[in-house]
Amino acid sequence: MTRWDRGAVIYQIYPRSFYDSNGDGIGDLNGITEKLDYVASLGVDAVWISPFFTSPMKDFGYDVSDPRDVDPIFGTLEDFDRLVARAHALDLKVLIDQVLSHSSDEHPWFAESRRSREGPRADWYVWADANEDGTPPNNWLSVFGGSAWQWETRREQYYLHNFLASQPDYNLHNPAVREALLADVRFWLDRGVDGFRLDAINFAFHDTLLRSNPPAKKRPKSVNPHNFQEHVYGSNRPEVLDFLASLRALFDAYDATSVGEIGGGDAIRLARDYTTNRRLHMSYTFELLNDDGAAASIRARVQAQLDAIEDGWVCWSFGNHDVPRLRSRWGADDEAMSRAYLVLSFCLRGACCLYQGDELGLTEADVPYERIVDPYGKTFWPEFKGRDGCRTPMPWEGDALHGGFTSGEPWLPVPLDHVARAVDRQGAGSTLALVRAFLAWRRTQDLAEAPLAFEEAPDGVLRFTRGALTFVFNLGGEAVSLALPPEDAGAPGSSDGTTLASGAFAVRRSGK
Repeated sequence: MTRWDRGAVIYQIYPRSFYDSNGDGIGDLNGITEKLDYVASLGVDAVWISPFFTSPMKDFGYDVSDPRDVDPIFGTLEDFDRLVARAHALDLKVLIDQVLSHSSDEHPWFAESRRSREGPRADWYVWADANEDGTPPNNWLSVFGGSAWQWETRREQYYLHNFLASQPDYNLHNPAVREALLADVRFWLDRGVDGFRLDAINFAFHDTLLRSNPPAKKRPKSVNPHNFQEHVYGSNRPEVLDFLASLRALFDAYDATSVGEIGGGDAIRLARDYTTNRRLHMSYTFELLNDDGAAASIRARVQAQLDAIEDGWVCWSFGNHDVPRLRSRWGADDEAMSRAYLVLSFCLRGACCLYQGDELGLTEADVPYERIVDPYGKTFWPEFKGRDGCRTPMPWEGDALHGGFTSGEPWLPVPLDHVARAVDRQGAGSTLALVRAFLAWRRTQDLAEAPLAFEEAPDGVLRFTRGALTFVFNLGGEAVSLALPPEDAGAPGSSDGTTLASGAFAVRRSGK
């Protein structure tokens, strides 16, 4: 029998911005539970909940200080248990984020490790002596800007942080660290979660010789110098593969699934390595999140991944909490074009993620500098404004204060044009109506394991088959006429003619 996660649609919930149940301006677990009926109505198979663990929130939950508890701003463990029970009653699986490459500097393990070079947890994080001139041990750079090394006066050593200085990296070369992290994962499995999205998993190991990274083969145009290096030593290490096999054994014992996030590096190769030979169930890369959305580019990236993946599996994503909104990034704020991309994400071979609000056709919010809270955005402003624009609160009611997200002051502003697209404003013919109808139709098709084969098409058009179905998406700026199989497959939103306007799509059945 086909596993549920083969071809699943996973709805990503960013809890700070989903729904606030207590009026403090921040979304919470009880708010998610209240809105699970809405999520189920979309026709998705699972929810992925971004971090809600105890955290000082310097990176908004991805800096975890207690991986076995819920931060008070989100609720309690009992609230989480109720959420899982309600999701399961609605036939929704629950995936949670698990951060296994680093912690908060307020984690008790780091507090102990930074005190002294001696002690049971002295080497639970990555420590290194300074060079003779006092500089860091090598040239590794943080994703969030500057050196990846931070000086600690108590130990008179540097510690590694691939992200914020308040996010020290675990030393996973230490078997005790790996066992402790597996125990943290088991804690949530015992509470009933159905799987994990493993954050930045390719950062989990480092080169023990601390060799400097070489320069990028081709220097990209970027405001972030992190992109000027080939990250072959500070991350993307082959040592992670054995750890992934240990994780897989634990997941299999609970019949749970896993999605590994792979950022940067040779993502296509890593996705293959991470999901073959009984390691992770699925990979999740930024190949399409960082793409320009052109039909030829999407085809090339998808084909390259499918060619490389072997017996692994892909989890596609066209939007998430780290990149500008799909409609603004690719759709040029064009309603038809953004819908075509959204439907396309449901049609590729593999699982896919649907980021909250994309089903409403939300645009990237223009958050003024004085309201920016993302440390990434503060560092690289104004050329890069950070990730707040895709993290603004979900609008539920068009006539309510702050779109019905909260009765208090929201942690990020709710744009007026988002309020106009609130859930209760999405009637017949809306983006939300299309998503619901298309996902309902998708469930009637045998697509989970169906192979994907691209076909020749005019510039700007993406055309492929999956079994007996032919999918055609006009992602260009001009209408095109095509020869298509005559039988309408009944897919909602599909064009009923052979001339496709810009942003139109068609689904046909070959009759074979």
